[in-house]
Amino acid sequence: MRYHVYGIGAALVDTEIEVEDADLTRLGISKGHMTLVDAQRQQELLNYLASHLLLSKRTSGGSGANSIIAASHFGARTFYSCKVANDDNGRFYLKDMKEAGVDCNAQDKHIDVCTCSGLCTCMDVTGKCLVLITPDAERSMLTHLGISETIANAALDMDAAKNAQFVYIEGYLVTSKTGRAAAIALYSHAKKHGVNTAISLSDPSMVEFFGEGLREMIGDGVDLLFCNEYEAQKFTGTNNIDAAAQALKAYAKTFAITCGARGARVYDGQNTHHIAPYVVAAIDSNGAGDMFAGAFLYAITHGYSYADAGRLASRASAEVVKNYGPRLPAEKHRELLQEVFSSAVSV
Repeated sequence: MRYHVYGIGAALVDTEIEVEDADLTRLGISKGHMTLVDAQRQQELLNYLASHLLLSKRTSGGSGANSIIAASHFGARTFYSCKVANDDNGRFYLKDMKEAGVDCNAQDKHIDVCTCSGLCTCMDVTGKCLVLITPDAERSMLTHLGISETIANAALDMDAAKNAQFVYIEGYLVTSKTGRAAAIALYSHAKKHGVNTAISLSDPSMVEFFGEGLREMIGDGVDLLFCNEYEAQKFTGTNNIDAAAQALKAYAKTFAITCGARGARVYDGQNTHHIAPYVVAAIDSNGAGDMFAGAFLYAITHGYSYADAGRLASRASAEVVKNYGPRLPAEKHRELLQEVFSSAVSV
């Protein structure tokens, strides 16, 4: 086995800005959701928010990438399929992924640099995500996918995928026709070669507007599914977490449902584990779910039980929301491992 986790998803460069709820209302932004926008709309928002406080430096992101980077920092061998343009953000993104220890097949597949003058409206730019953080720590995302919208089967490295313990599919791919097809192709390839499959439902908007596409990506069932309690209920058409958890068993052999400040619920295929929350003063929820998935994938690919994986994931995601930005310093992951697993025994 060459890799513990092989992932596929969008390549986005994140910028976080502090706003008030009134700003979201004035700008017509759905709080707590990811909304796809074009380059012009994103620039309009940046112009409006020019006087607001910039919270974090530019970082490579995308939900799947955040999870893969987290798994890598914990010690997993990882691979990520994505698509970037030959622009400043694309070069920054690949450099950042390399420094995080993630093998990335986009490194040798730059496209020609965009030739638009002034504000670019074409797809040939690296994707960008504007993350707006309100005082209650909630994040609302405005994403211009750029070239990530055209990710397709050509981005897949089938040899790397069949030599992985898990393939991890970012649910946001459902918004792209070619991205959805690539996710389905990766899922089929993994099943053929006996590789475990995992998917994240990613965002309430994905479940609300692209539910059928997500079901298509899930096929006849995945080995592991990540979601939050709202997504679980919306996806299964239920109105409480108990009913949602029962209904999810039709889509996944195992799953993890995050419940914010109330911790998480993890099903290992036989037993349900209620994961206690770590109480912290949250200032930014961006990346919490991504960290949960990355930490969890690291743990179960390194012999730890689902209960212990949930404990690590809960602790790591709590650490993320204490800070601005979706990621933690590499050295912090080692500290968290020591803290959580000092007395745990892998199985």
